[in-house]
Amino acid sequence: MAPGPRQFPGGPGGRRVDYSARMSSHAPETAPFAARAMVLAAGRGERMRPLTDHCPKPLLPVQGKPLMQWHLEALARAGWDRAVVNTAWLGEQVEAAFGPGLPGGPRLAYSHEGQDFGGALETAGGIARAVPQLAEVFWVVAGDVFMPGFDFPRAAYDRFAAGEALAHLWLVPNPPHNPRGDFGLTPQGRALNQVPEGMPRWTFSTVGLYKRALFAELPAGNPQGIKAPLAPLLRTAMDNGLITAQRWEGPWTDVGTPERLAALNSEPAPAR
Repeated sequence: MAPGPRQFPGGPGGRRVDYSARMSSHAPETAPFAARAMVLAAGRGERMRPLTDHCPKPLLPVQGKPLMQWHLEALARAGWDRAVVNTAWLGEQVEAAFGPGLPGGPRLAYSHEGQDFGGALETAGGIARAVPQLAEVFWVVAGDVFMPGFDFPRAAYDRFAAGEALAHLWLVPNPPHNPRGDFGLTPQGRALNQVPEGMPRWTFSTVGLYKRALFAELPAGNPQGIKAPLAPLLRTAMDNGLITAQRWEGPWTDVGTPERLAALNSEPAPAR
């Protein structure tokens, strides 16, 4: 029987953290697979039931193709030739659908959280589990958001890789299901955990660029299967001035309920 995942509360918000040792502890491009992108596909999709009782949410059809396929095709158009996909709930269906990669898409490797630990490790725990297959700098996107105009730009990747930030996030206007938003954004492009009175908050799209150093509180490969959310790591790094962000004004939907899925499928498909 697979061992159960351990809980990891994440770093306490507001504390000062010395990230310099973490950055130097990772040699660039040491991963055998060295993917520069990760698609999150491990969640159970409770709010999507009964649709997700027998189909993982990233495989639900959106405008003629599996939801996750929109991301894989966008990554391929941008020239990102390898990606890691983490799986848990009905993960065998995800791997059966995409295999080593669709024709013309990125080559895929899988991180089997369900198979190895009996369930999903949450976002930070899942990323840490996949670190041995990831490059020093990498994209992450949730497999259950629909963002058809986003093209994973190489210029943004190169700019972030050359800077000091540990993550760069894309923020969207607050949808009805998240009216208070997640983070603030300064005119200089810094993401804020503590948002001053009167400054707007934005919703995290799930798309971001990351450096391995952000996840150094968890052992690379997460061999003990520690469950860890991403938000505490981001908030601590924001309080240390190490997270940048920008707004995304294009189409974006968190496909979190059957009603949102139905609404998407009632619209004309995008040109791509």
